[in-house]
Amino acid sequence: MCAASNSDTIVKSSEITSKKEEEHGDLKSWMHRNGLPPCKVMLRERPSHDSKHRPIHYVAASEDLQAGDVAFSVPNSLVVTLDRVLGNETIAELLTTNKLSELACLALYLMYEKKQGKKSFWYPYIRELDRQRGRGQLAVESPLLWTEAELDYLTGSPTKAEVLERAEGIKREYNELDTVWFMAGSLFEQYPYDIPTEAFPFKIFKQAFVAVQSCVVHLQKVSLARRFALVPLGPPLLSYRSNCKAMCGPQPNSKLLINYGFVDEDNSYDRMVVEVFMGKEREAVMDMLPYLRLGYVSDPSEMQSVLSSQGPICPVGEENIESMPAGNSRPDKPAT
Repeated sequence: MCAASNSDTIVKSSEITSKKEEEHGDLKSWMHRNGLPPCKVMLRERPSHDSKHRPIHYVAASEDLQAGDVAFSVPNSLVVTLDRVLGNETIAELLTTNKLSELACLALYLMYEKKQGKKSFWYPYIRELDRQRGRGQLAVESPLLWTEAELDYLTGSPTKAEVLERAEGIKREYNELDTVWFMAGSLFEQYPYDIPTEAFPFKIFKQAFVAVQSCVVHLQKVSLARRFALVPLGPPLLSYRSNCKAMCGPQPNSKLLINYGFVDEDNSYDRMVVEVFMGKEREAVMDMLPYLRLGYVSDPSEMQSVLSSQGPICPVGEENIESMPAGNSRPDKPAT
């Protein structure tokens, strides 16, 4: 369900209906034919930054909405989840606890469905995903699909390393795709095609994976097999904002860029990661340890054995250093 969450009124789109708009409504018409209740939204176009790509679609209000109004509600019959794809929740959980993610399984399913063409029940939805090409609401592709030259724009940002790491992860999952074929063979009996790695080159799988990743919805308080869902009229067609209840989850902008191809300037979950490495400082702390132990000496006769690291050791472990109140301790001054 999608509800208006801003205190202001959402004003309907004022564009004039045209034949092109009716064409855009194919997805919505298909959904209405298959159980989508009357709703208060329509599909509009946003130009792409790359003239080689078609404009993307987005959901716009078809009438003025007040806070709390339900814009549309997608029935479960039009939601793609792993338990629905595999038809058995036990198998779904087995797969997702092995070497494959839910996203990889969903991407594989949609690739085989796409091979069915118009015979597939999901054909209108898959066609819409193809049109979006893994682009977010800003009509920009996820960095996972950028060229090396385009990735150079991220040089100096930790996001570049995250992109490369994610790309390697997708490659590993591609190499495990045949596992799904053999573990859930009954699912693929309807597809007269080769095993995954022979039917689909890595480039195609990567594009499908990114497309699924860009529109997946994270469902709360559900079983593992239903945790990730593909919802027609949901992301990326549905615009994301920090105050939108149909959010993509509490993610920093770096994750939003990689996963959905956009950033949110008002993102309260955004953060900057600062890594601190302990080098010689750790050795210095270990050198200070005997002096820190002086704080636990009660018998003057024990002082020399502590300073020389001889004799019984006070009960101060290495793991206690961080929590020990060392005061103004220095190597030449006992801890206070």
